[in-house]
Formats: sequence, structure tokens, C-alpha cells
Amino acid sequence: MGCGHKDDKASLASSQIASLSRQPSSPASKEVWKKGGRMFSILLAVHLALLACTLVSSGAFEKIAVHDYDVFFLLTVMMLIVIVWIVFYLVSTARRSDAIPCKDSHAGPIWLRGGLILFAVFSLVMDVFKIGYYSSFYSCLSAIKIIYPIVQAVFVVVQTYFLWISAKDCVHVHLNVTRCGLMLTLTTNLAVWMSAVTDESVHKAHSKLKKNATEEIFRWFLRVGMRSSSTEACNCNSQICQVFKNGYFWLYPFNIEYSLFASAMVYVMWKNVGRLIDHHSHHVQRLKFRLFRRTFFVGIVLGLIILVSGLGVLIVYEVQVNSSTESSKKSQALTMYYIFNIVCLGLMSLVCIGGSVIYRFDKRDMDRHKNPTRTLDVALLMGAALGQYAISYYSIVAIVASTPRDAISALNLTYALLMIAQHTFQNIFIIEGLHRQPPKEDQKHSTRQKDLYGLTFVNVNAVSLRVPDSGSTLAPSAASSTDVTHPSELVRSLTAPKKMNWRRRVLREISMFLLLSNIILWIMPAFGARPQFDNDKELNFYGDSMWPAIVDICLPFGIFYRMHAVASLLEVYIMS
Repeated sequence: MGCGHKDDKASLASSQIASLSRQPSSPASKEVWKKGGRMFSILLAVHLALLACTLVSSGAFEKIAVHDYDVFFLLTVMMLIVIVWIVFYLVSTARRSDAIPCKDSHAGPIWLRGGLILFAVFSLVMDVFKIGYYSSFYSCLSAIKIIYPIVQAVFVVVQTYFLWISAKDCVHVHLNVTRCGLMLTLTTNLAVWMSAVTDESVHKAHSKLKKNATEEIFRWFLRVGMRSSSTEACNCNSQICQVFKNGYFWLYPFNIEYSLFASAMVYVMWKNVGRLIDHHSHHVQRLKFRLFRRTFFVGIVLGLIILVSGLGVLIVYEVQVNSSTESSKKSQALTMYYIFNIVCLGLMSLVCIGGSVIYRFDKRDMDRHKNPTRTLDVALLMGAALGQYAISYYSIVAIVASTPRDAISALNLTYALLMIAQHTFQNIFIIEGLHRQPPKEDQKHSTRQKDLYGLTFVNVNAVSLRVPDSGSTLAPSAASSTDVTHPSELVRSLTAPKKMNWRRRVLREISMFLLLSNIILWIMPAFGARPQFDNDKELNFYGDSMWPAIVDICLPFGIFYRMHAVASLLEVYIMS
């Protein structure tokens, strides 16, 4: 009997488990399918990225039967598919009533979207220059070289509009199509970025290493940097053609940053597909950007001095290094460049250490809520810094292991060490700031201040009635409906909102100084000041082929780090 009773229980339990397993709407099954949809879109992105990377890198070598118009054809097809998907998303997916039940308030902040529009405008100007350049000798070129910048201009306009209005969306319909579309958009931006980095970096390296490179390396640079000039019939001889050519090469840094900014925003949208946000824990902080209020102007003034000085150094560096053939002027330009960067990086490291120490005494709570935007910001800061770390460590090894050691070598060694220290301390400071809760006392003080000022200026006696003497008593109704306030508490409430916490003031000064300093440290390498190619120490140590390859791979990540640090520091400034 007991055994049969146990068998009945076992069969009943197994039937219940089977019935539960047949329910398709269980949370576990939804979570498994969510992960499956993400995995499929990731695999699609990986394969497309590898294909684009293979074509871009193969087109750089003359002996491989892959031409630049093959790369342009692939990128054009990818951009057209993305444009079609974005139109489908805006017309069909986003217009459904149940498509977007909630939005991520942290995704796509206004300063990030504003920077995206700024870079998009310069990218459109670059496409116009490209169209004018290729149209100057269209008779000897493939049609895809003229079609590509036209499609890229349309792609930039459509994608910028899409990210401006949809960056905060948490889509709950067409989940797999949306995930694959977003990953295709991300991969397309990265492929355009790889192509632009190849053209822009090698073009600048070719102009600097033309005298020192061997014939094989020279032809490699010629193949990559000036593909359109590979034949005699396509030489750019007219003045307007030279203007278009130099113009779009100078605008490449903006297009590179646009692709990376768009990739970051698209990734956050991909993470938010199917996401449900808890409105009780996901507070919307309406932070006001007040640049010239509640500040001592020390950070702004010092940062502007660094910015203007850096622009002067950049101009002198470009004139003396690129235009002059005298070695003495080249040494003077390198010495000036290293001294400026050593001073700038030293100051930035010190203020980052000071800001991190202040954060140790900050009484604000840590923000521990799920935030894909902040997670991506931290990952990009840590990942992009690896590029500059690699260049610095290669420089340190070359300087220490080679002889003789002169003054420029000592300055270069100091510069490399400070670059490592500054990236480390700045990452710590930014990550601390991004994980802090925005100050909440302003709203409390402002409400309290309005009430008390109203009571003070409308009826002073009413305020005094709310502060009973030691021997007086209040009516029960009055005691229950009003709060008892001491005169000293009233004075503190009236004066406290006028004073800002000194820690917050100092943190805002530090953030603004670092922001302006990172801008000039982004401008200098992005627009030609690259001592890695002008200092012969690393070039002689690693060779004419290895060192340019290291710089070409790592330097774009260092440039992107500066611009991403600017966006993150602006957020830290507003949240302080």
C-alpha cells in the first residue's frame, strides 16, 4: 500500500512538471529565447565584421587581388541594407501601440546626441569633398567610388535622425528583427570606421615616412593611402582637385568619431531591446547644465589656457616638422611638443588624484541600478586606453634599450610614463563620478526655501507663531497641522541653499579642466601632431614596418579615448 501510494505521488508530480513544461509563456522560456535572439544577432555581427576586416586589410596590399572598389561595394551594400531597416523600424515597428512601453532615461543623453550631430555635419562635408575629388577624374575610375560617398551621406542623415529620436527606446515587438538590425547597424559603423582609419592613418604616415621608407614600404603606403592615384591617368593635377583631396583627409577624424559615437548608441539600444524598466528604482534625474553658475572659474580658465597653448603648439609643430627639412627645427618642435604634453599630463594626473581623494569623503550614495549606458562607458574607457598603453610601453622599451640617450629621449620617456599614469588616474576619477548619485539636496532646499521665504515676506508674525516660547502652548489643531521650527533652523534653511558644498565645487572645477585638456589632447594627434612618426628612436628600434603598424593600430583607440573621456567628463560635471 505504501509503495503504491508513493508511486501515485511520483506520477502526479511528473504530470505536473510535464504540464508546466508545456507552458510557452513561462519567464524561464522567455529568458532562454531572449538569450538565443541575442546570440544569433551577435553571431551575425561577428561574421560581418570579420568579412569587412578581411576586405579592408586585404585591399591595403598590392599583391592581393582585392581592390579598393571591392571594399567600397561591400560598405555600400551594408549601408543600403541598414537604411532600409531603419525606414522599416520608423514606419512599422516604432508606430505600434505596444512597441515601446518604456524608455531608458540614461540612454542617449543630450550632450551625446549633440556631439553626434556635430560629427555628422562634418562627415557630410567630408562626403561632399569626396564626391568632388572623385568626380574630377570620373572617366578612369569605377562608378562605385562616386556612388559610395553619396550613399554614405544618405546613411549619415538617416542614422542621425534615427538615433536622435529612438536612442532611448526599449522595443518589445519584432525583437529578433530589431536585434539583428541594430547589430547590422553597429557592424556597418565599425566597418566604415576601419576603412576610414586605414585611409587616414596611412595617408599621414606616408607623408611623414616618405623619405625614410624602403621602396616596398613606400609602395604599400601608396597603395593604401592614395588608392585613387595608382594610375597615371588618374593623377590629381588641378587646384580644385587638390583642395578636395586635402579637405576630405583633414575631415577624416570627425567621420571616425561619428562612427564610434553611433556604434556606442546603437549598442545601448541593442541592450535595451525587450528590457522592462522598474520605474520605482529607475529615477529620472532632470539635471540642468549650468556652465557659469556655482563655479570658481578656476578649472575653466586653466583649461582654456591649456587649450589655447595646445593650439599654438600644434600650429608650430605642423609648420616646423612637416614643412621644414632642417633637423634642428624638427628637434625644437619635438622638444616643445613633449614639454607641453608633460606639463599638461602632469597637471591632469594631479587633479585626478585630488578628485579621487575628494570622492572618498563624498557622502552621496553609490548608484547601483542597472544602467547599460554607464556599463558601456566604463568598458569603452578601459578598452580604448589600451591603445595608448601599448604605444607608451613600446616607446619605453625602445628608449631604455637603445643608445645613445639624449634630451629628446628623456622627454619622450617622461611623456610615455605620464601618459600611462594620466590614463589610469583619469579612468578612476571618471568611473567614481559615473557611479555617484546626483545631488538631491537642491530640490529639497529649493522647496523649503520657497515655503520659508513666502512665510517670511508675506507674514512674519505667522512664522513667529509657529515658534512657540517655552511657556506658551499651541492649539491642538495648529500643532497637528504645522511643524514646529526653531529660529536657528529657519536661518539655516534660508542661508543653506545659497552655499554649495565645497566638494562639489572642486569636483566641477576638476571635471571642466579635464574636459578642456582632453579636447586639446584629442585635437593634436587627430590633426597631424604625431611624434611617434617624427621621433626616430622607436622607428630605428622596431624597424620601418613594425613600428608604423603598431601606431596605425593603436593610435585610433587613443584618439577615441580622448573624445569619449570628454563626453564622460561632461556627464560627471553635470552630476556633481
